Order: sequence, then structure tokens, then C-alpha cells
Amino acid sequence: MGRCRLPGPVLALLLLLCPPPSPACPAACRCLPGEADCSERGLREVPWSLWANTSSLWLGYNFITVLGPRSFPPLPGLRLLSLVHNRLELIHSRALLGLGALRELDLSHNHLTVLTPETFLPLSSLAKLNLGSNRLGELEPGVPGALPQLQALLLQDNPWVCSCSILPLWRWLSRNRDKVREKSLLLCRIPEQLNQYPIMAFGDESFRQCQDTLMSPEHYISFFIIGPFSFIASIFFCTFLGSLVVLWHSLRRESHCWRRPRVCRVH
Repeated sequence: MGRCRLPGPVLALLLLLCPPPSPACPAACRCLPGEADCSERGLREVPWSLWANTSSLWLGYNFITVLGPRSFPPLPGLRLLSLVHNRLELIHSRALLGLGALRELDLSHNHLTVLTPETFLPLSSLAKLNLGSNRLGELEPGVPGALPQLQALLLQDNPWVCSCSILPLWRWLSRNRDKVREKSLLLCRIPEQLNQYPIMAFGDESFRQCQDTLMSPEHYISFFIIGPFSFIASIFFCTFLGSLVVLWHSLRRESHCWRRPRVCRVH
């Protein structure tokens, strides 16, 4: 039996009147062309069935605590990602793979305490990053370096620890003052005597006692192994040296007494 073929004009008319179904919008989201709003939905992870052409993704005010490896589906056109007001504690170094077109990332109002440079390396187009209102005490030395193309960075309302560990961040801030918004709100929390002191108010002299480079694990191991042995060796050396001094004085006294016995008997 031969197949029934529709004439070309009829097929075109049917496609026009009944277009093929578009990808389903996740049940927890409200979707418009190019935009997915998944805010305030009680989500604990990123919805996977997002349109591939999504350019803006709103995931704020949910309960996401961890972004594991490849937390997002392929979104080659995503330009804006908001995770504001979640409970984020950890972002895996491979969590943001596939988001190379991302221009704006909002991670504010979360529970982040540490960030790794590898996390931001895939974001080669990132222009604006908001890390405000987290629990960051410092940034790893490589994090600022992974953001060379950044145009705006927000860091306010974090409990910054103003010790030598903040030196990499201070250097980046000093060289990129025009990229840091609300610089006056970057305040020390620890130590107590520097509480509410502006980070940008520090000068070069404040870090003179800090090493330019951190010790490697091998250096720490050598230090902890060699240090105690050096301490013990120094004690033995001092004891030996003291014994030699006492012996020398004793021999000298005996020699003196041998030459002048009357004086020794008197003493």
C-alpha cells in the first residue's frame, strides 16, 4: 500500500497552524521565551528540563545548599543566573561547566565560606559577580586571578578576616578599584581590634610582616620534622658547651692551686 503524501502547500499550512511542541517548562518554573523563573518554589536542586535557549534563569529564594558537578543542563546561551537567597554552602569546582556565555552571576545572601579558582574558570564571559552577604572570611589567592575579565564585583557584608590571608584580595582590590562597588562597605570583622575597619584603608606597610607566598605542604612537613630535632640538638649543644666551660674552669683552678697551694687552702 502506498504512502499518503500531503501536498507541499497543505503541509506548510498545517505546520503553521500546529507548530511542533516546544520543550516542556519545568513544573516548578514559569517560562517565557528565553527566560525561566523558578524563584520561591522550595527547590533543593537545579531543574534539569530547562529550555536550551534559556538566557535568564532565576533560582532565588529556594533551599539549594550544594551545587555539585555539572549542576546545570547544557545552556549555551545563558547570560544571567541568579541564586540569591538560597542556602548555598558549597559550589563544586565543576558545577558551572557549560555556562561559558554567562555574563552575570548573583550568589548573594547565601552561606558560602570558601570558593575555589577552578569554579570560575569556565565563566570566560563573566562581567558581574555578586558575592555579598555570605560568610566569606577570605578569598583563595587564585580566585581574583580567575576573574580578569570582570567589570563589577560585589563583596559587601562578609565577615572578612583582616590578617595576612587577606593580602591577595587586598592586592586585587587595590588594582581594580573601579570594578569594586560600594568599597566603603568592605569591612573587617576579625580581629576584634579591627572590627568595622575598611579593608581599602590598609596600605602597603600593613602587610610588611606577611610573606609574599604561602608555604607549600612540603615546607610545613619539613618545618615540623626538622624543627623539634633542631630544638633538641640545640639543647644538647648548649649542655655540651656548658660542660666544657665548667671543665675548663675546673682545670684552670687545679693548675692555679698546684702553683699556689696556700691560696687554695685559704679559699
